[in-house]
Amino acid sequence: MKLFPAIDLFDGKAVRLYKGDYEQMTVYSDNPLQVALDFEKQGAKYIHLVDLEGAKDGTTPNIKTVEAIAKNTSLFVEIGGGIRSMQTVEKYLSCGVDRVILGTAAVNDQEFLKKAIAKYGDKIAVGVDVKDGFVAIKGWLEKSNYTCMEFCALMQSYGVKYIICTDVSKDGAMQGANKKLYKELVEKFDMEFTASGGVSSIEDLLLLKQNGAHSAIIGKAYYIGAIDLKKALEAVK
Repeated sequence: MKLFPAIDLFDGKAVRLYKGDYEQMTVYSDNPLQVALDFEKQGAKYIHLVDLEGAKDGTTPNIKTVEAIAKNTSLFVEIGGGIRSMQTVEKYLSCGVDRVILGTAAVNDQEFLKKAIAKYGDKIAVGVDVKDGFVAIKGWLEKSNYTCMEFCALMQSYGVKYIICTDVSKDGAMQGANKKLYKELVEKFDMEFTASGGVSSIEDLLLLKQNGAHSAIIGKAYYIGAIDLKKALEAVK
């Protein structure tokens, strides 16, 4: 199983939100590049970035930070948050990002999603953020009409290969990941699922691996010292 330590970006800083609430933000570092270099030093091969400002308004205010991480580390870089046009996809890919994640746009603009998949294939992933069983959009501020399962079925029909699935109720809450959800998704669909939200221990990671998750994202648990990244990478090898 692949591990993606995460950096959420806001105003050029590495931050975390509690359950997606912008009012409950903790700043962990003023230097996201240094955080990424620390990940690499501990053996990480992948990194998951989210532009929290972009998620709200569809812009790329943290692109210089993203580019610095892509250019100054050997990490596989994926980014999500506000990617709603081909222009933005191209902007990120041309600055060294390996994969972009479409969230709100995958729900609201499926023609764009289809075009992006046709042009970039595996460089496109879809973020499925689940709130009360439904797919949440716009930085988790709104709920769509799709249930998680309906939406994943649609994504599979469009040829999407990678899904980053976040249980919003678990995110940043340190209560463990929703293992039942990922098990169900893995059994039901032929896509590669990344588990995100609530991963709080190495045991969590091992259970997700056992349930067939392709990858997992580690956020808050790393920053507060609940998960030792080096040990976690060893454990899931």
